[in-house]
Amino acid sequence: MAPPEGGSESSAATRLVLLTLASGQFLMALDSSVMNVSIATVADDVGTTVTGVQGAITAYTLVMAMFMIPGGKVGALIGHKRAFMAGCAVYGCGSLTTALAPNLPVLLVGWSLLEGLGAALILPAIVALVAGNFAVERRPAAYGLVTAAGAVAIALGPLVGGVATTYFSWRWVFAGEVAIVLAILALGRRIADAPAERRSRIDLVGTALSAAGLGVFVYGVLRSDEWGWFQPKPDAPSWLGISLVVWLMLAGLLLIWLFLRWEARLVERRREPLVDPALLENRQLTGGLTMFFFQYLVQMGVFFVVPLYLSVALGLSALKTGARILPLSLTLLAAAILIPRLLPDVSPRRVVQIGILSLFAGAVVLMAALDADAGAEVVTVPLLLIGLGMGALASQLGSVTVSAVPDERSAEVGGVQNAVTNLGSSIGTALAGSVLIAALTSSFLANVEQNPEIPAQVKSEASVELESGVPFLSDAQLKAALDEAGTSTKVTQAVLDANADARLDGLRAALAILALTSLLAMFFTHRIPTTQPRST
Repeated sequence: MAPPEGGSESSAATRLVLLTLASGQFLMALDSSVMNVSIATVADDVGTTVTGVQGAITAYTLVMAMFMIPGGKVGALIGHKRAFMAGCAVYGCGSLTTALAPNLPVLLVGWSLLEGLGAALILPAIVALVAGNFAVERRPAAYGLVTAAGAVAIALGPLVGGVATTYFSWRWVFAGEVAIVLAILALGRRIADAPAERRSRIDLVGTALSAAGLGVFVYGVLRSDEWGWFQPKPDAPSWLGISLVVWLMLAGLLLIWLFLRWEARLVERRREPLVDPALLENRQLTGGLTMFFFQYLVQMGVFFVVPLYLSVALGLSALKTGARILPLSLTLLAAAILIPRLLPDVSPRRVVQIGILSLFAGAVVLMAALDADAGAEVVTVPLLLIGLGMGALASQLGSVTVSAVPDERSAEVGGVQNAVTNLGSSIGTALAGSVLIAALTSSFLANVEQNPEIPAQVKSEASVELESGVPFLSDAQLKAALDEAGTSTKVTQAVLDANADARLDGLRAALAILALTSLLAMFFTHRIPTTQPRST
């Protein structure tokens, strides 16, 4: 695909193309976060349990992870624009089905299956279409805005979901997604695309191996909170005394290795692979993919921890929680848009390193600011720093990965890139959650054991009942449970104090692991180029 002439890229038509692609990215990311505040309401409305709705969300993540790489190949075979439009149509049908779902099976078909398949077509196509519609020197700004749109959607998700659930219905969120899809389909006519260059058949064996490998690995990660990472929790499945999570992750890695070996065999036989393993020998590409992994790991960890602090520890409503996260969106957008515009020749490696340091600083400042007497205002400065870091990374990484290969391979890169970000997101949420619960449990049980106001019998019962982990509860939730159990006022207050301290310890531990992960990413920045790509 050849991008339009440089003079036309500043036109309203080109800006409209960018808006269309950014809207697609916004929609995909919004769906991952918008219903987290409304799970109980959705469960009641469709006649199922909270676990059932959480299963639908898990299935949506799995479908995306499994079919992201094949989705990128479909774009290369039928045309990226056609794949994008088809994906939007499938996604829109899924959103409409979800909005009208009377029960859990229909919800699973609409939300988990159709929307997941649509996203697997849309996300790789967006990467390729940015490459096809913008000259090389304009891509950092374009990719920055598209990536920022996704991050902003994740930040706005709880606010949008809270407003819809509080004043209207959760179904209106999915109805609104249908309206956005229709707008994207109408505006998508302006997107430039070249016809598919090859009509080769898709690699079905590779598709099965990649889908199974990524699906099994991600499923293992998603079950880590319930089953335990290594040591199995009580009543959790295990094999040879080790949590099934480990075995699932190992099985996933084995399948991915078999997938790469199969693809290498196809290349040796001069047949069309799903993904050419030689791509993984590209230093710049693997550097960009590694940074994407770390960015989404830290990003989703932050979006897991901060809302917990605001909504559970401080008891803020979904609306107020969403409003407190908005400062992150401001610096994220500013960095993603202004860095390429004001510093077009800046070193991508330098920007990425500054972005990582900003993520680290934000996590450390927030960790230090959390205190028993702290209010919601303590998250503002840390979120501004974290947003700045996310925006800096967003302004460079998309261009880094795509410029590492010829344009005709951009969809292939898009599939791999989105599979990597999906892995990062899943591991980030699971890791932050696991560390938080482990620290919370350890701190709570220690506080209870050391408190003389709590009877020995209560201490003994707590150590047994909470062996698998202390739930992250608000004061109101815990007090209601204690009142139902008939505990005295003195014991209730002692347990509430122990829980309040333990909550902060858990949050600090989760932020500490995210800060550590940010610094770990710094060791991989040497693969990021020091000069911006240029047209030749």
